[in-house]
Amino acid sequence: MPTLMNRRSLLRAAAAVTLSTVPLARALASDARSLCFRHTHTGEALSLEYYRDGAYVPASLERVNHFLRDFRTGQIHAIDPQLLDILASLHSVCGSGGTYEVVSGYRSPRTNAALRRRSTGVAEHSMHLEGRAIDVRLTGVATARLREHALDLNRGGVGYYAVSDFVHLDTGRVRHW
Repeated sequence: MPTLMNRRSLLRAAAAVTLSTVPLARALASDARSLCFRHTHTGEALSLEYYRDGAYVPASLERVNHFLRDFRTGQIHAIDPQLLDILASLHSVCGSGGTYEVVSGYRSPRTNAALRRRSTGVAEHSMHLEGRAIDVRLTGVATARLREHALDLNRGGVGYYAVSDFVHLDTGRVRHW
């Protein structure tokens, strides 16, 4: 009979552990995610919670779409929420309370074409055109260090532009340059 008691005890313990992890899973799913931005070209600032209670906050995403618009044309495009998640993860691993300085968010086809005529570093089919890329700095974090942390995330594309002092991040396949 002692073996049966041990099995029952083990099953009860396993059930207790399983039940106790449900609130933890809910708590993790409801983690709030926030970001702070300053746009280097417009001078605008934005600080918001874009994810709460296990879901993206639609009003916050709309504010992000407007903030990351093509500042040259005023065109607004939906920004991939996964890009915001990359920024939030990067912010966390950098251990910085800093603000993202945005160099470029969404780019309209017209703006992208104009930039391509002036620079060889602008892709014809840039992910900026799809709202899936951003060029940033993070206050208090050297861009070389920001790049290293971004590479460690192993999520999307990471480009490092030392001369212009920014890091490109996107939600495409994992790659770097």
